[in-house]
Amino acid sequence: MAPRILLARHGQTAWSKLGKHTGRTDIPLLDEGREGAELLGKRLHRGPWAGLPDVEVRTSPLSRARETCELAGFGDRAAHWDALMEWDYGAYEGMTPAEIQAVRPGWLIWRDAVPGGESLEQVTARADEVVDWARSADRDVLVFAHGHMLRSIAARWMGEDLSFGARVRLDPTSLSVLGWAYGAPALERWNDTGHLEY
Repeated sequence: MAPRILLARHGQTAWSKLGKHTGRTDIPLLDEGREGAELLGKRLHRGPWAGLPDVEVRTSPLSRARETCELAGFGDRAAHWDALMEWDYGAYEGMTPAEIQAVRPGWLIWRDAVPGGESLEQVTARADEVVDWARSADRDVLVFAHGHMLRSIAARWMGEDLSFGARVRLDPTSLSVLGWAYGAPALERWNDTGHLEY
């Protein structure tokens, strides 16, 4: 079996609801984020996933990802991993895209990075570390992390430049799967929020 990465974005927070860049600020889940995490867990514990008994689980150490992991029923199997932390947004932490555009017209994180935060090269290196780990053994992995970081992992899984992340939207508490097609890395499932539609 070729290894796959299952990606779970953390549940809704006050800042994600407002569209604020939430990097290293440890914002807790909202009630709807907790409910979404529980629904994601129920989905992953029934067919075809059946609780993913052989999957290796890692989570960002930030509370919004950790709590999503725990509420989904994988906390006892998860190792915390700094490589899964969200992009360090530096001076743009807590700002919305519109607020950033007001001071820096035309700005795009996937091209321009952030002052005082992580560079594109640093984020690429972290994403590559996750991809290398996922491909290192004959088993699937499940990670709980953040929007920009998961999009970065997807870009690097596909062998694309980090800028590919600009073209793949990712909602809170979504489920995505990076797998294989015709022997090449592929998006198997992306931004699936079917478990939230009740």
